[in-house]
Amino acid sequence: MKLVVVSAGLSVPSSTRLLGDRLAAVAAPAATAPEPQPADTQVIELRDLAVPIAHTFTSGFPEGELAQAFESVAAADGLIVVTPVFSASYSGLFKSFFDALSVNEPDALTGKPVLIAATGGTGRHSLVLDHALRPLFSYLKAIVVPTGVYAASEDWGAEGLDGRIERAGNELAALMAGLSSTVPAPRRDSFEEVTPFEQRLAALRPAGE
Repeated sequence: MKLVVVSAGLSVPSSTRLLGDRLAAVAAPAATAPEPQPADTQVIELRDLAVPIAHTFTSGFPEGELAQAFESVAAADGLIVVTPVFSASYSGLFKSFFDALSVNEPDALTGKPVLIAATGGTGRHSLVLDHALRPLFSYLKAIVVPTGVYAASEDWGAEGLDGRIERAGNELAALMAGLSSTVPAPRRDSFEEVTPFEQRLAALRPAGE
Protein backbone atom coordinates (compact mmCIF):
# COMPACT_ATOMS: atom_id res chain seq x y z
CA MET A 1 0.00 0.00 0.00
CA LYS A 2 1.50 3.32 -1.09
CA LEU A 3 0.39 6.80 -0.03
CA VAL A 4 1.77 9.91 -1.75
CA VAL A 5 1.53 13.44 -0.33
CA VAL A 6 1.82 16.31 -2.83
CA SER A 7 2.65 19.55 -1.00
CA ALA A 8 2.76 22.93 -2.73
CA GLY A 9 4.08 24.83 0.27
CA LEU A 10 6.80 27.35 -0.47
CA SER A 11 8.24 28.27 2.91
CA VAL A 12 10.45 26.26 5.27
CA PRO A 13 8.93 25.24 7.61
CA SER A 14 5.62 25.13 5.80
CA SER A 15 2.14 24.92 7.32
CA THR A 16 1.05 23.29 4.03
CA ARG A 17 3.60 20.51 4.50
CA LEU A 18 2.63 20.21 8.18
CA LEU A 19 -1.02 19.68 7.27
CA GLY A 20 -0.05 17.04 4.72
CA ASP A 21 2.09 15.23 7.29
CA ARG A 22 -0.71 15.22 9.87
CA LEU A 23 -3.20 13.85 7.37
CA ALA A 24 -0.76 11.12 6.33
CA ALA A 25 -0.14 10.21 9.97
CA VAL A 26 -3.83 9.29 10.23
CA ALA A 27 -4.38 7.75 6.79
CA ALA A 28 -1.24 5.61 6.47
CA PRO A 29 -1.77 3.37 9.54
CA ALA A 30 -5.54 3.15 9.02
CA ALA A 31 -5.19 2.08 5.38
CA THR A 32 -3.50 -1.19 6.34
CA ALA A 33 -5.37 -1.93 9.59
CA PRO A 34 -5.36 -4.44 11.19
CA GLU A 35 -1.93 -5.13 9.66
CA PRO A 36 0.94 -3.97 11.92
CA GLN A 37 2.77 -2.06 9.17
CA PRO A 38 1.45 1.33 7.94
CA ALA A 39 1.27 2.28 4.30
CA ASP A 40 4.50 3.38 2.63
CA THR A 41 4.36 7.19 2.54
CA GLN A 42 6.21 9.48 0.10
CA VAL A 43 6.13 13.28 0.14
CA ILE A 44 6.58 15.28 -3.07
CA GLU A 45 7.61 18.89 -2.42
CA LEU A 46 6.60 20.91 -5.47
CA ARG A 47 8.85 23.87 -4.61
CA ASP A 48 11.81 21.59 -5.42
CA LEU A 49 10.30 20.82 -8.83
CA ALA A 50 9.31 24.34 -9.89
CA VAL A 51 11.93 24.66 -12.65
CA PRO A 52 11.39 21.15 -14.14
CA ILE A 53 7.62 21.80 -14.13
CA ALA A 54 8.12 25.03 -16.11
CA HIS A 55 10.46 23.30 -18.56
CA THR A 56 7.88 20.57 -19.16
CA PHE A 57 5.54 23.06 -20.82
CA THR A 58 8.21 24.09 -23.32
CA SER A 59 9.98 20.77 -23.88
CA GLY A 60 6.85 18.63 -23.92
CA PHE A 61 8.07 15.90 -21.58
CA PRO A 62 9.23 15.58 -17.93
CA GLU A 63 12.78 14.80 -16.94
CA GLY A 64 14.63 13.54 -13.89
CA GLU A 65 12.95 14.10 -10.54
CA LEU A 66 9.72 15.35 -12.11
CA ALA A 67 9.37 12.18 -14.17
CA GLN A 68 9.92 10.16 -10.99
CA ALA A 69 7.28 12.24 -9.21
CA PHE A 70 4.77 11.51 -11.99
CA GLU A 71 5.55 7.80 -11.72
CA SER A 72 5.04 7.89 -7.95
CA VAL A 73 1.67 9.61 -8.28
CA ALA A 74 0.52 7.15 -10.95
CA ALA A 75 1.59 4.17 -8.82
CA ALA A 76 0.06 5.42 -5.56
CA ASP A 77 -2.92 3.73 -3.94
CA GLY A 78 -4.01 7.09 -2.56
CA LEU A 79 -3.05 10.77 -2.66
CA ILE A 80 -3.10 13.66 -0.22
CA VAL A 81 -2.84 16.97 -2.08
CA VAL A 82 -2.26 20.20 -0.15
CA THR A 83 -1.93 23.73 -1.50
CA PRO A 84 -1.65 27.20 -0.01
CA VAL A 85 -4.39 29.59 -1.10
CA PHE A 86 -3.32 32.36 -3.47
CA SER A 87 -5.92 34.82 -4.84
CA ALA A 88 -8.78 32.69 -3.50
CA SER A 89 -7.65 29.56 -5.34
CA TYR A 90 -4.91 26.91 -5.48
CA SER A 91 -1.39 28.09 -6.21
CA GLY A 92 -0.05 28.31 -9.76
CA LEU A 93 2.69 25.80 -8.91
CA PHE A 94 0.10 23.30 -7.66
CA LYS A 95 -2.04 23.66 -10.79
CA SER A 96 0.97 23.51 -13.11
CA PHE A 97 2.09 20.20 -11.61
CA PHE A 98 -1.27 18.55 -12.22
CA ASP A 99 -1.61 20.16 -15.65
CA ALA A 100 1.76 18.68 -16.66
CA LEU A 101 0.83 15.34 -15.09
CA SER A 102 -2.45 15.15 -17.02
CA VAL A 103 -0.64 15.86 -20.30
CA ASN A 104 2.06 13.24 -19.76
CA GLU A 105 0.04 10.68 -17.76
CA PRO A 106 -3.61 11.26 -18.79
CA ASP A 107 -4.98 8.38 -16.71
CA ALA A 108 -2.71 8.79 -13.68
CA LEU A 109 -5.55 9.88 -11.38
CA THR A 110 -8.42 7.87 -12.88
CA GLY A 111 -10.19 6.05 -10.06
CA LYS A 112 -7.54 7.06 -7.52
CA PRO A 113 -8.63 8.14 -4.00
CA VAL A 114 -7.60 11.74 -3.34
CA LEU A 115 -7.85 13.76 -0.13
CA ILE A 116 -7.92 17.50 -0.82
CA ALA A 117 -6.56 20.04 1.68
CA ALA A 118 -5.50 23.68 1.76
CA THR A 119 -3.98 26.29 4.05
CA GLY A 120 -4.55 30.03 4.20
CA GLY A 121 -4.27 33.10 6.34
CA THR A 122 -8.00 33.44 6.94
CA GLY A 123 -11.03 31.19 7.21
CA ARG A 124 -12.75 33.16 4.46
CA HIS A 125 -10.89 31.09 1.86
CA SER A 126 -12.21 27.72 3.05
CA LEU A 127 -14.55 27.48 0.04
CA VAL A 128 -11.48 26.86 -2.11
CA LEU A 129 -11.93 23.16 -1.32
CA ASP A 130 -15.32 22.86 -3.01
CA HIS A 131 -15.04 25.67 -5.56
CA ALA A 132 -11.56 24.90 -6.93
CA LEU A 133 -9.91 21.71 -5.68
CA ARG A 134 -12.87 19.33 -5.81
CA PRO A 135 -13.85 20.28 -9.40
CA LEU A 136 -10.23 19.96 -10.54
CA PHE A 137 -9.78 16.42 -9.27
CA SER A 138 -13.25 15.36 -10.34
CA TYR A 139 -12.32 16.49 -13.85
CA LEU A 140 -9.16 14.38 -13.61
CA LYS A 141 -11.44 11.40 -12.78
CA ALA A 142 -10.12 10.92 -9.24
CA ILE A 143 -12.31 9.75 -6.37
CA VAL A 144 -12.31 12.70 -3.99
CA VAL A 145 -12.98 11.82 -0.35
CA PRO A 146 -16.07 13.52 1.13
CA THR A 147 -14.20 15.50 3.79
CA GLY A 148 -11.69 18.12 2.69
CA VAL A 149 -9.52 19.90 5.25
CA TYR A 150 -8.85 23.64 5.28
CA ALA A 151 -6.55 25.11 7.93
CA ALA A 152 -6.44 28.88 8.47
CA SER A 153 -3.79 30.47 10.64
CA GLU A 154 -6.14 30.57 13.63
CA ASP A 155 -7.04 26.88 13.27
CA TRP A 156 -3.65 25.59 14.40
CA GLY A 157 -4.03 24.52 18.01
CA ALA A 158 -7.73 25.37 18.02
CA GLU A 159 -10.59 22.96 18.60
CA GLY A 160 -11.96 21.33 15.47
CA LEU A 161 -8.92 20.87 13.21
CA ASP A 162 -7.87 17.56 14.77
CA GLY A 163 -11.35 16.15 14.26
CA ARG A 164 -11.42 17.14 10.58
CA ILE A 165 -7.98 15.63 10.04
CA GLU A 166 -9.03 12.39 11.72
CA ARG A 167 -12.25 12.10 9.73
CA ALA A 168 -10.67 12.89 6.37
CA GLY A 169 -7.68 10.61 6.96
CA ASN A 170 -9.93 7.69 7.84
CA GLU A 171 -12.12 8.29 4.79
CA LEU A 172 -9.06 8.17 2.54
CA ALA A 173 -7.82 5.02 4.29
CA ALA A 174 -11.18 3.31 3.77
CA LEU A 175 -11.08 4.06 0.04
CA MET A 176 -7.48 2.91 -0.23
CA ALA A 177 -8.34 -0.34 1.49
CA GLY A 178 -11.31 -0.85 -0.79
CA LEU A 179 -13.86 -0.75 2.01
CA SER A 180 -17.43 -0.16 0.91
CA SER A 181 -18.53 1.11 4.31
CA THR A 182 -17.01 1.92 7.69
CA VAL A 183 -20.36 1.70 9.47
CA PRO A 184 -20.89 -1.69 11.17
CA ALA A 185 -24.14 -3.51 10.54
CA PRO A 186 -26.59 -3.34 13.44
CA ARG A 187 -26.83 -6.38 15.68
CA ARG A 188 -30.03 -8.39 15.42
CA ASP A 189 -30.53 -8.30 19.17
CA SER A 190 -30.45 -4.49 19.13
CA PHE A 191 -34.08 -4.38 17.93
CA GLU A 192 -36.99 -4.58 20.30
CA GLU A 193 -39.38 -7.47 19.81
CA VAL A 194 -42.42 -6.32 17.83
CA THR A 195 -45.81 -7.42 19.19
CA PRO A 196 -48.55 -7.73 16.52
CA PHE A 197 -51.39 -5.23 16.88
CA GLU A 198 -53.98 -8.00 17.26
CA GLN A 199 -52.21 -9.37 20.34
CA ARG A 200 -51.99 -5.92 21.92
CA LEU A 201 -55.72 -5.35 21.28
CA ALA A 202 -56.66 -8.72 22.77
CA ALA A 203 -54.70 -7.94 25.95
CA LEU A 204 -56.89 -4.87 26.50
CA ARG A 205 -60.21 -6.75 26.33
CA PRO A 206 -61.90 -7.77 29.56
CA ALA A 207 -61.59 -11.45 30.42
CA GLY A 208 -64.40 -13.61 29.06
CA GLU A 209 -65.10 -11.56 25.93
